Amino acid sequence: MTELRTARLALRPWRETDLAPWAAMNADPEVREHLGPVLSREQSDASVVRFRAEFEERGFGWWAVEVLATGEFIGFAGLDEVDDGMPFTGVEIGWRLARPSWGHGYATEAARAALDFGFGTLGLPEILAVTTVTNLRSRAVMSRIGMTRDPADDFDDPSAPEGPLRPNVVYRIRA
Repeated sequence: MTELRTARLALRPWRETDLAPWAAMNADPEVREHLGPVLSREQSDASVVRFRAEFEERGFGWWAVEVLATGEFIGFAGLDEVDDGMPFTGVEIGWRLARPSWGHGYATEAARAALDFGFGTLGLPEILAVTTVTNLRSRAVMSRIGMTRDPADDFDDPSAPEGPLRPNVVYRIRA
């Protein structure tokens, strides 16, 4: 599995020691605010099993994110194929960080590394990002990394229940 490094971060393979802090993140209602219900430990652990398998299968996916200076696991970032059933196809960039890591520029730094990998290594022509209309923090990261939004691409997520998680925006960037 490829490991990416930035000035402050390692985007690296998942370790067993990541499971407990990952589960804590997924049990935090603020972290899950724009994603849906909190996850149980079992659900959280199962997601890492999927992440590892997808990375092995296609050579990209969700990396664990670690702060180089401390070795602390702070979340994930990476690239994923758009889920079936969405009104578009392609490769999506994303990130999820523990609350204490918010506001330090880590999401932007990790996202730039993932973009570089997607365009430089994978040769993708375009990468997109999707989030709820109300997720202003992630939308700000999308803008900071050079992505743009066309309101004509906005959609209601068919997998989300009626409510604030359904209206979504799409941001895009070309190589």
